[in-house]
Amino acid sequence: MTADARGPVLFVATLTAFVTPFMASSVNIALPTIGREFQADAVLLSWVATGYILAAAVFLLPFGRLGDLYGRRRLFVRGILSYTAASALCGLAPTAGWLIALRALQGAGAAMIFGTGMAMLTSVFPPGERGKALGLNVAATYIGLAVGPSLGGVLTHHFGWRSLFLVNIPLGLTITILLARRIRGEWAEARGERFDLLGTFLLSGSLCLLMVGFPQIGGSGGWLALLGTVGLGIFVAWEWRVAYPLLDVRLFAENPVFAFSNLAALINYSATFAVTFLLSLYLQIPKALTPQGAGLVLMVQPAMMALCSPFAGRLSDRVEPRTVASTGMAFTAAGLAILTSLTTETSLAFVVATLVILGVGFGLFSSPNTNAVMSSVDRRVYGVASATLGTMRLTGQMVSMGIASLIFALVVGRVPLNMAEPAAFLKSLRIAFAVCTALCCAGIFASLARGRLHSAKAEERCG
Repeated sequence: MTADARGPVLFVATLTAFVTPFMASSVNIALPTIGREFQADAVLLSWVATGYILAAAVFLLPFGRLGDLYGRRRLFVRGILSYTAASALCGLAPTAGWLIALRALQGAGAAMIFGTGMAMLTSVFPPGERGKALGLNVAATYIGLAVGPSLGGVLTHHFGWRSLFLVNIPLGLTITILLARRIRGEWAEARGERFDLLGTFLLSGSLCLLMVGFPQIGGSGGWLALLGTVGLGIFVAWEWRVAYPLLDVRLFAENPVFAFSNLAALINYSATFAVTFLLSLYLQIPKALTPQGAGLVLMVQPAMMALCSPFAGRLSDRVEPRTVASTGMAFTAAGLAILTSLTTETSLAFVVATLVILGVGFGLFSSPNTNAVMSSVDRRVYGVASATLGTMRLTGQMVSMGIASLIFALVVGRVPLNMAEPAAFLKSLRIAFAVCTALCCAGIFASLARGRLHSAKAEERCG
């Protein structure tokens, strides 16, 4: 059944990998338009993206564990249905508050997809073919990111921002039909073990406190962020002693490839996720481009990611993933450093060239890093490993948006974007890119410290 399922699983997982980033990148392009309709400032507007990410991060590990216990395909199908229904409701949102709440519901559906899709792929592909499959999956993610800004800009320009959510309905229904007809197998190697409910509450509450408090860390939010940090410490202590943990923290202590690969992902996404959000605002406010024009510029980065990812994935089956991924992070750090020089006079050609560098860097990093994580663990925890990597990705995205929100709140203030002082706005962008550059440089060292995956696997086989 596993061999027969490879093609259908790869197709469905790859199609799904396209849909969710397409949604994320197209919404980023529409944020200025949404802000004008709802008269929202930059901080509130960032929650349209952050609400989705927070919900996905909160539910990702629990859903990944439930997939290991009760079946990954079952959770995957429920995720598609939930995501599609939430998308339809987002298209009808009457206020910014409703849109943020419904985006959170959409994020919960996405968590079921993220927590099981990569694990299903890893379940059906052996180690020698896994990098190639994961590379194709990551390429689909980047194609979604590439198409999102351009198609999102066209849809927003001609049909309004609500159309971005409504186009998910036929895509979601198509994926559901394919799942029902072509994939009937199930993967649940941890069936019979118990679910860690207390750990779920500790992790979810801590992440919520951290993300709500971080953008307001200079005021009352500092206490929330502190409580969230303490909560994460309690979560780790609980997971260390419970018989069937939500997250086996011993993996981090005993498996350096797993630990440092996840740390590298956390740092990398913390440094890069807000780039699209920041450049979308830059291109549409100081540069006065239309959503369609901004989308065409921003699609350069994910297009380069899509071109590089399959090559990087195949390469990581033969060359140590840390070498390929660390090279990618070096490219990314260089691109972020270049963006610290943005001014109102910066040419679009300069922005495009920088996006090419960023695209190459991220394309070289992601699929080798994913291959390293998934190939370093046992089959019974594929769902948890996939969800852990996804949690690192989403937590990094939350941190990245939190950094952007905090900088906007401190430098620009809580004013609508069209009323922001241009000099303060540009200063915010440059500070944000400088912080992201520093983070990415730190991530290079985490990536290099992970150790050798292929040599470790060879020693296991010999032993």
